Amino acid sequence: MNQRETLKINKKGHLEIGGCDAVDLAKNFGTPLYVFDENYIRAMMRVYRDTIGKEYGGHGLVLYASKAFSCVAMYKIAAQENIGVDVVSGGELYTALKAGFPADKIYMHGNNKLVRELELAVESGVGTIVVDAYDEADMLDELCKKAGRKQDVLIRINPGVEAHTHAFVQTARTDSKFGFSVSDGTAEKITSYILKKSNLNLKGYHCHIGSQIFEKQSFVLAAEKAMDFIAKIKKDTGFEAETLNIGGGFGIWYTDEDAKIDVSGYAAYLEALISAVKNKAEELGLGKPFLVIEPGRSIVGEAGVTLYTVGAIKDIPGIKKYVAIDGGMFDNPRYALYQSKYTVLLANRAAEPCTEKVTIAGKCCESGDIIAVDVPLPEAKRGDIAAVLSTGAYNYSMASNYNRNFIPPAVLVKDGRADYIIKPQTYEDIVRNDVLPDYLK
Repeated sequence: MNQRETLKINKKGHLEIGGCDAVDLAKNFGTPLYVFDENYIRAMMRVYRDTIGKEYGGHGLVLYASKAFSCVAMYKIAAQENIGVDVVSGGELYTALKAGFPADKIYMHGNNKLVRELELAVESGVGTIVVDAYDEADMLDELCKKAGRKQDVLIRINPGVEAHTHAFVQTARTDSKFGFSVSDGTAEKITSYILKKSNLNLKGYHCHIGSQIFEKQSFVLAAEKAMDFIAKIKKDTGFEAETLNIGGGFGIWYTDEDAKIDVSGYAAYLEALISAVKNKAEELGLGKPFLVIEPGRSIVGEAGVTLYTVGAIKDIPGIKKYVAIDGGMFDNPRYALYQSKYTVLLANRAAEPCTEKVTIAGKCCESGDIIAVDVPLPEAKRGDIAAVLSTGAYNYSMASNYNRNFIPPAVLVKDGRADYIIKPQTYEDIVRNDVLPDYLK
């Protein structure tokens, strides 16, 4: 399966997603609308799960990195596909638990976990917590002592690998808010510190080198450096890590500047990583660690499409043509944050040739409210349905009610059927938590 199987142009010349006509989706559910193809999501989960089974004897676990897109339905799907999840906040953890997701297959991350988040994790029996600070280890040890339990933990380390990606999504450099550096000795020091904690059970290490990475060698190098570190710690302290969590970061297609990888193609990334771990284990005389990976964007990114209705069109001769939509940076802030690029289609005229390049502008009262620039389209008209592709990851997750706009609803499509997984907001939702102090009444 690839995105061309998720998306197609039907006999009406309309974009079709998971067997559903995008024009009908816009009519029935309104716009803006997040649309997710369930078959694509499941296929991606399975390729990672099955590759670990085939290439590593099943001695590992796929975690869906739920920060990419978190809702009850996603955790239900992950549970049905027999994978784990990682969470990075109390809200994500609560949602997973609300979905009935097994707590022992939840890994909890975060560089500044709050006390209430750690309390919820301990109370709910979260399987593994990734420690990212000394005082976090202290707090967690004390909470576990009070709860009468011993908590499995990993330490987040920085192996010093800089993948070729946007600076804001590189996370394994020595200068990073995440983790402890291998090169300056701080990773070894925190290891010794946690090994002395009576209520923490150190299982191993976690690293994540960044996001939207297409180079296999980046993952291989990170795995090799992590294994070298495991060997050093074993030699220096006698502790041999049982678990190596290598994170995620596999890239996806947004525009034709990116590689197009079909679902089975992602197995090659994991195969290369697994091979590196096995070879290093043999070279260094280590046991094969329990291998954990955390794909998020690659599971849900290309499964998602956002539908909008075209509104005002402003042509500035010789300068730029703006095509405004009924959404904007409140449902997709990624251009504003990273200058992210997208492919855009007119869903109701998907078979027509592109005749001009335009900038897709949002409706927020911000000059920087842009979704995409210089995108080729047929001549757009008010009422057309614009489809922005590959918006499944970090769009709903980063959405807001800026300008008191609605966060769009989301639907799951499968074999021609569409159902809400996140319902629409109302104006009452917008003011629900507003209160007046007595002196203003």
